[in-house]
Amino acid sequence: MTKTISLADDAYEALAALKAPGESFSDVARRLAEAQRRPSILEVAGFLTLTDEEAERFKADVRRWRDEGDEGRPRWP
Repeated sequence: MTKTISLADDAYEALAALKAPGESFSDVARRLAEAQRRPSILEVAGFLTLTDEEAERFKADVRRWRDEGDEGRPRWP
């Protein structure tokens, strides 16, 4: 099923600028929507069972991601 939506010219241009080669506007919309989604508590509950070593590795990764920016940061499923 498809839906027709109206976009202001500036919104269209913003989406078009984010569109990768071979990517549809639907793909862009899905990617942006997923990036805004916050994980549920059930998705992150596994962090509560980390060993001390795993927790330290995770904290080091978070510090590295903060220093390096979003490049290489894993996305939530």
